[in-house]
Amino acid sequence: MLTVALATASLVVGVADLGATALFTGRLTQSETETLLTSRIPRTIALVLCGASLAVGGLVMQLLTRNPFVEPATAGTMEFAGLGLLGALLLTPDASLSFKMLLGTVAALLGTAAFIRILGAVPQSDILSVPLLGLMLGGVVAAASTFIAYRADLLQSLGSWMTGDFSVVLAGRYELLWAAGVATCVVVLLADRFTVAGLGADVATSLGVNHARTLALGLSIVAVVTATIVVTVGMLPFIGLVVPNVVSRFIGGNARRSIPWVALLGVALVLACDLCARLLVHPYELPIGTIMAVVGGAAFIVLLLKGPHRGR
Repeated sequence: MLTVALATASLVVGVADLGATALFTGRLTQSETETLLTSRIPRTIALVLCGASLAVGGLVMQLLTRNPFVEPATAGTMEFAGLGLLGALLLTPDASLSFKMLLGTVAALLGTAAFIRILGAVPQSDILSVPLLGLMLGGVVAAASTFIAYRADLLQSLGSWMTGDFSVVLAGRYELLWAAGVATCVVVLLADRFTVAGLGADVATSLGVNHARTLALGLSIVAVVTATIVVTVGMLPFIGLVVPNVVSRFIGGNARRSIPWVALLGVALVLACDLCARLLVHPYELPIGTIMAVVGGAAFIVLLLKGPHRGR
């Protein structure tokens, strides 16, 4: 109900932006109807797809790494996707969004695999060492991307691509996000397999699950989701960290039971942040990535203070 209410509120705000007459009478001119169909409704759909897929992707990463503080923003996955996008801008500036997404996916997959390899090689003293390693790796990649973009005079272009912002979402430019939705559906179908893989390689193997194959599949899904969202709307941090941790306190760590709630809460969080971004300095609009960084960062601190919780 909360998610539906927020989605409705998002559309109401969009209609209100079209004009007071449209808001109070419900009657739209032909131009306003076209704006609603080409901008407002696609934007709401994009918000739903991004919220659900990023939250579920974060849950998958936490299960596979067995760490509740890992998600695309704390594993360097988003930064590697941005590096792939920068490579596309350098090699083929006029390439399609699909090609940019392909390079972003490859870079995100390679980067996440490198993160997993580093985790296996570095002793982990406590649960916080894993996200700290990911943040440091992401910082190095982001610095390298910034340097390359600066030398190639693409710094402004890279910044505009990486800033989380739904104001650029239009019909014909957001459809790649359906790939993230399909990847989320795959996670739903394989939820039990990911839950078993989250018990560890030895336990998963004893239960008949190929841990290495499941790990590769999960990382591929996360890479597709991350690259698609980064290329389409930019970076949206902390969704995959905050939402699964909140749900786990009430539902537990079983993916089959928690995925629907993780997806719904992820959608609700993104819609709420989008409403704040549009209303705080109305009629201007803040980048939603900024709002999410503040909200997610604060929630991250609370989680660190209280400690993670994984119910049965």
